[in-house]
Amino acid sequence: MKRVALVIGNAAYPEKPLTNPCNDAEDVASVLRQFGFNVLDCKDATLEAMARALRDFREALYDADLGLFFFAGHGLQIDSKNYLLATDTRAEDEIDAKYSSMPLDEIIESMEKSGSATNLIILDACRDNPWERQWQRSAGTRGLAPVYVPRGTLIAFATSPGQTAADGRGKRNGEYTTALLQHIGAPDCTIEAMFKRVRNTLSVATKGKQISWEHTSLASEFYFNRSVGSRIDEYSTTALKDSLFEYDASRPSHDVIRSLKVVTWSTQERAMRKLEPEFIQKCHKNNLFIVGRNIYQAACGHERTAGSFIRDFAGKTSGVTEEKRKPLLDGMLFEVFFDKHGNLRKDFKDGYFSELFDLQRFASNTPSFDFIAECLLPYAHKFHALPGKTVEVSVDVVLEARDNAKCPHVTRICIASGNVLRPEDDDDDDEKDEPQRYRPYKIDDFELRISSQLMIPHHLLSFTYNGMKKPDAVNSPVYWTTRKPTE
Repeated sequence: MKRVALVIGNAAYPEKPLTNPCNDAEDVASVLRQFGFNVLDCKDATLEAMARALRDFREALYDADLGLFFFAGHGLQIDSKNYLLATDTRAEDEIDAKYSSMPLDEIIESMEKSGSATNLIILDACRDNPWERQWQRSAGTRGLAPVYVPRGTLIAFATSPGQTAADGRGKRNGEYTTALLQHIGAPDCTIEAMFKRVRNTLSVATKGKQISWEHTSLASEFYFNRSVGSRIDEYSTTALKDSLFEYDASRPSHDVIRSLKVVTWSTQERAMRKLEPEFIQKCHKNNLFIVGRNIYQAACGHERTAGSFIRDFAGKTSGVTEEKRKPLLDGMLFEVFFDKHGNLRKDFKDGYFSELFDLQRFASNTPSFDFIAECLLPYAHKFHALPGKTVEVSVDVVLEARDNAKCPHVTRICIASGNVLRPEDDDDDDEKDEPQRYRPYKIDDFELRISSQLMIPHHLLSFTYNGMKKPDAVNSPVYWTTRKPTE
């Protein structure tokens, strides 16, 4: 599903500037990118900049499944129509304001005619009108007015019609956006339920003075964040969250699973020796998925038979049908990235990453690597390249000879011209500016180490060494990594 968003935050108004909208826009854009949105954003935009951004948004929407528009700033109603104010909106009178602001109807129409099945409009934009006194406006025209909502659209307002919203005093975000950011990532929560949570949190924060409001004509359910157990229906919840596994003595596969979970090599080895093709062929796919998870875990715990099973996966499963082979490999791949509760790991389990992902070279294993790519798709922003996809990546390693030209020091590791080398602990002041310790690696070991950190198979990486001949060894920083932070 292609998701496109336009996010605008306007704060630098000549009269009554605001504190939070640019922060609101920045933080909402960041969260939306985490949920797979292609985000167009602008801050402190003039009317021309807003119009240009809307044109770009409209163009991007034509092949999108879902569109989202977010605005934080001044908004007001004139003659029962809503307008979003640019930083150069003229405010001498209502006519000037009307024709130098962006009509909300223009945004609604742009999204309605784009063809996207679902459209979301979120407006943290009903703060006090700074020109209310000079316009001599009545209290009945405060805030934003109710609007027509086309089919497949939800419009969320920071307040109920006719009310105004407050900026977040002393906070990074406005009160409404603060509540939105708190709940938008709730797993498996429909958008309607999510906005109810926002409304309750906002009401508590403002002591009931500000009540958010939505008008919806959505024809289907929408979730910002679907957990892997909800998105993947190929395996049971117990397989994806194997902490829920219940032992059944009548099933031979359960004995294997239980034995592999024991952190004793001899017990694990006896379980691994049972995994002959005839045995595998008799097992249910959900149990094979859990077996696969535990094979990989045992291998990472240095159980040699499990490691051999991964390296010789084709031989060990010779004669096993595709229907039974795939769950085993799916489970192994899943174990790399997801914990026993089905949540993405904070620290990926990369002990046998190279051996496991080397299997991607064989076409017969493609369905399993497509499976893990689908599982990881919502987390694509956490990777330099989505695991499971056969995307070749170029890595430029910048070296300095220093005191040993035969074993130069690694100073930068770049992908697409950007340095991706960073301290493993971002809070470590000793390592913040430059590495303090280095360790020599043979060049093949160094490349495999970087492959595991990047979570990109070595066969999909091409290394270039600072315009020099590939060295036999390098000194690489010890407490630094090329892995993207998972937080």
